[in-house]
Amino acid sequence: MLRYSMRSSGPQVVLVRHGETEWSQSGQHTSFTDLPLTPAGEKQAASLSGSLKSWKFTLVHTSPRQRAVRTAELAGFKGRAIEDSDLAEWNYGAYEGMTTAEIRKTDPGWTVFGKTPPGGESATEVAIRCDRLIAKIRATSGDSLLFAHSHVLRVLIARWLELPPEDGRHFVIQTGTMGVLSYEHESPVLLSLNAAQFRQGLRLPPSSQKKRSL
Repeated sequence: MLRYSMRSSGPQVVLVRHGETEWSQSGQHTSFTDLPLTPAGEKQAASLSGSLKSWKFTLVHTSPRQRAVRTAELAGFKGRAIEDSDLAEWNYGAYEGMTTAEIRKTDPGWTVFGKTPPGGESATEVAIRCDRLIAKIRATSGDSLLFAHSHVLRVLIARWLELPPEDGRHFVIQTGTMGVLSYEHESPVLLSLNAAQFRQGLRLPPSSQKKRSL
C-alpha cells in the first residue's frame, strides 16, 4: 500500500486543487460559478492518477463544484469521491468573477484574507467549515483525500497547522497540484505543496503511527 514517502507520525491528508479553468487562468475569483475544466485542466487532473491510484484512502471527499468533481473523476476516483459542501470555495459575494486588480480599483489593497467581500464569506466563516472538515478527517483511522479549491484549501492548511485563517495568505496552490498534511510526532505539519507527482514508498506499519486525539 503506497503513500507519500516523507516520514510522518500519523495519517496523511492529500489536498488536490482542481485543474485549470478559464477563470483560474485569467485570475478571476471563482466560487459558486460552476465552470468546467479547460482541456489543459483535464490533462492536469488525469496526470494525478499515477500518484494516487495505489494509495488506500479511508475518506475521499470533493467540493460539489464540477471543476473539482471532474478532477476527482479524471484522477481515478469516479464514484468514490463524496460531495461535501464544506469543501466549496470561499464565497466571494459581489466580487465573484472579478480579478484582484479590478476589485482594487474601488477597494484599494483588498485581499480576501484581509477583508470580507460584500455579500460573501468572512475568513472566520470559512475557518468554521475547515474546522468541521478537520474533525471529519481526525475521526477516520486512515489517510484522506480532498478535491477542492485554492482559497478554501489555503484556510484548511492554516487551520490544520493551528494558525488563524488569515494566515492562509502565506500558502499559494497551483491548479492541478497536490499537497500533503500529516504529523511529526504530535505536531500537525505540512509535508508537501504544489506537487505534480509524488515519490511513493511503503506505508508505515500501523503500530508506528500515532493519531492525534481531538
